[in-house]
Amino acid sequence: MSQRVNIKKAAPAGYAAVVKLESYLPSTRIAPLHHELIRIRASQINGCTYCIDKHTQDALAQGESLRKLFALTNWRETDFFTEEEQAILAVTEEVTLIHQGLSDETYARAAKVFDEGYIAELIMAVIVINAWNRIGVSTHMKPALH
Repeated sequence: MSQRVNIKKAAPAGYAAVVKLESYLPSTRIAPLHHELIRIRASQINGCTYCIDKHTQDALAQGESLRKLFALTNWRETDFFTEEEQAILAVTEEVTLIHQGLSDETYARAAKVFDEGYIAELIMAVIVINAWNRIGVSTHMKPALH
């Protein structure tokens, strides 16, 4: 597969809008490593190799362990993730797979550990990476070989 249209060049205003939405994320209360877990997990679900590669590298640079990253696809089967991380990952999966919906159970789980403002920020973070994933997957973006 060769890369397709370069969205940044072909639709600069649309691309800039996604960048603007991304620029909101550092102002949220979501910890940087939690942002990376959101980005990696959504990218795994969406099959965006470019984003998986980028955000795995970013998580490693921020001190995340290889062990935890290797277990991310099977996070429910390990004790590696905190209660907060488990709630974040559950919301990430269900918002990414939106056709199944964000269940009352998952929402309640998140509400046990986060307030409404944090849940709103979490949903926005998932929306942003899903937008990037859709750009990456639909244009066949590939990570650079080092």
